[in-house]
Amino acid sequence: MKVYIELAFLENFLIDGVLMFLALHCARVRVSWWRLAISSSVGAIEAIVFPLFVLPLWAAYLVKFTGGAALGLIAAHGKKVRPYLITVAAFFLMTFALGGLLTAAYSFFWIEAEAGQGFLVERIPVGLMAGGLCCFFIFFFYGARRFYRYRHAVRNTLDCALVAGERKVEWRGYADSGNLLEFRGKPVCVTSPQAVFALFGRHPHAEGHIRVATVNGQKTSPVFCCDTLAIRTGGGTLERHGVLITVGDVSGDFQLILHTALLEA
Repeated sequence: MKVYIELAFLENFLIDGVLMFLALHCARVRVSWWRLAISSSVGAIEAIVFPLFVLPLWAAYLVKFTGGAALGLIAAHGKKVRPYLITVAAFFLMTFALGGLLTAAYSFFWIEAEAGQGFLVERIPVGLMAGGLCCFFIFFFYGARRFYRYRHAVRNTLDCALVAGERKVEWRGYADSGNLLEFRGKPVCVTSPQAVFALFGRHPHAEGHIRVATVNGQKTSPVFCCDTLAIRTGGGTLERHGVLITVGDVSGDFQLILHTALLEA
């Protein structure tokens, strides 16, 4: 079997680069492109040189795992240990996942592969490898994005209890750093018209009006004042009095967009 070193280097450089980029993305580590290039180059050189040595199986796997950890150390340079460990763990997990995907593709397309010392030698079309790598990148890149957005939303969604006169409602509130609304120097929360009716009744008394910017432009909305707002957090319950609420576009798993100033001591 004839192996072209430059093509083998390029193939392994691209694979290691994509996997390490995804690992850094999963660990939320800032990507340094020159470090990523060095890490991918070292991985590609290792992939070319490694088959030239005859090692026991345990030693071959030890070298492969040590090399993978070294690649993560090069790419995820920093002062903290935790991001580095997450990067290395994510790199190994995605390496195993990509290996399983390619093995399944080889089996489906009847591609022969010879087992070596912790590696496989195969003859595959370049398009198959590139296509599988692209699909793998898209799936994990956008999957990681959606996961972190979901985790951020869960962490910032809090149980709230609001009291206005004799009415009391319990809602889910979302602490949104983009809510910068203020009325007469006080922070303003946002809720839907239906929620205003449920809390304040059919004819609520407005404290005034405020301009609210939405995706559909700006509009003027009334501002109401509730007697008490209790926010349950991991550290206990925060209680605020005289909290201002206006009407806006609220949808999703929460009924109230909180102003983050209400969560501060």
